[in-house]
Amino acid sequence: LELLDEHGMAGLYDFVYLPCDFYRDANLGYAFVNLVDRRAVDLVWKALDGFSEWRLPTAKVCQVRWSGPHQGFKAHVERYRNSPVMHRAVPDLYKPVIFKDGVRKPFPRPT
Repeated sequence: LELLDEHGMAGLYDFVYLPCDFYRDANLGYAFVNLVDRRAVDLVWKALDGFSEWRLPTAKVCQVRWSGPHQGFKAHVERYRNSPVMHRAVPDLYKPVIFKDGVRKPFPRPT
């Protein structure tokens, strides 16, 4: 979230999920970010595709891509609301987060 906000994207996303390896306490090297409109998509693509100035040393380069099969806020929420990652035993830092007008909101309960 800090990386997005530092690049002028605060308030331009409404869903973020950074999948992690719970045992190694490390991310898997990719994230799912839903952007609120086409302008936000263009901004993210220009700012982050090819980004390599990570806080921790790594040779990895960010590649911005469309994800599939889930597109849009509703599809992402529906995909994860019943996912094992949302179990109460999983620490919040490993869970997807949602936002409304840049403010974090509670994730909808499982169905």
